[in-house]
Amino acid sequence: MNRTAKFFGAAIGIFVCYFYYGILQEAITKGKYEHKVTNADGTVEVTQEKFVYSLSLVFIQCVVNYAYALILLQTVQREKPTDAVVENRLYGVCALTYILAMVSSNMALQWVSYPTQVIGKSCKPIPVMLLGVLLANRRYALRKYLFVLLIVIGIGLFMYKPKLSSTSNPNVFSTGELLLVMSLAMDGLTGAIQERMRVNNQKPNSAVMMKMMNLFSIGYTLVALVLSSEIYSFIVFVLNHPEVVWKITTFCIASSLGQFFIFVMVTDFGPLPCSIVTTTRKFFTVLASVILFGNVLTNTQWTGAVLVFLGLGLDSLYGGK
Repeated sequence: MNRTAKFFGAAIGIFVCYFYYGILQEAITKGKYEHKVTNADGTVEVTQEKFVYSLSLVFIQCVVNYAYALILLQTVQREKPTDAVVENRLYGVCALTYILAMVSSNMALQWVSYPTQVIGKSCKPIPVMLLGVLLANRRYALRKYLFVLLIVIGIGLFMYKPKLSSTSNPNVFSTGELLLVMSLAMDGLTGAIQERMRVNNQKPNSAVMMKMMNLFSIGYTLVALVLSSEIYSFIVFVLNHPEVVWKITTFCIASSLGQFFIFVMVTDFGPLPCSIVTTTRKFFTVLASVILFGNVLTNTQWTGAVLVFLGLGLDSLYGGK
């Protein structure tokens, strides 16, 4: 396969997998599930349920990601003896922040629209850069700060709520938006810990890191599922609504396949083309959510979204130089 064909193949793979991933995530978390209950008098009562099992969803996703990492280590990337130098303590802390970021991001969808979640998570460079400076002693060029400022302005416009009546909630941030802030903070901590690994020359290859982080995450989420009793209610929900099994399965497969195409893009073409492709993909994911799920955006929100993706694109092109 020539280089051009391989590039477009990987780019299309990223687009298709994460486009489908985004649609499924919104369908699972925003969908209404009918539950029929037969009363003692023979009448049938139909109720609607929502999927509120974010922890269970993340647990399954981590299991699939772990299996995918094992396959990578057996086929594409080989684990070397030097990959074992990273202490389990670092993996444990990194996995904890990683899992908290995923869970809070998924939980946020119970209160905010999917475009808001995508735009909010696009702020990830901000906490990563800030905590990289504070915890990992990183230094960045002035242009990178300017690009991040553009992202901040875009987020401000997207989240701005100009029409609050006297009876409305005066708080700027809803529960969902606060969960997104928490998710971003955890993303920043994860990035800072990974950067500290790299600075200390302890960074293993990406498949080893993916394997270890998801292994710890499986342990964390399993304990949380048992202690919170969510695992039992999740099983009942699945038994009542078996159609969700296919959605969750394909959701996790799309996530893992998307990571494979990202791996191909990074290793064969570098992080810059990969960043451009993933940033463009996010914009079209927002557009698809508006069209398919009726998430209407105001003109101000569209302006904010464009500024966010413009900032991400400029950062991809020039921020690393």
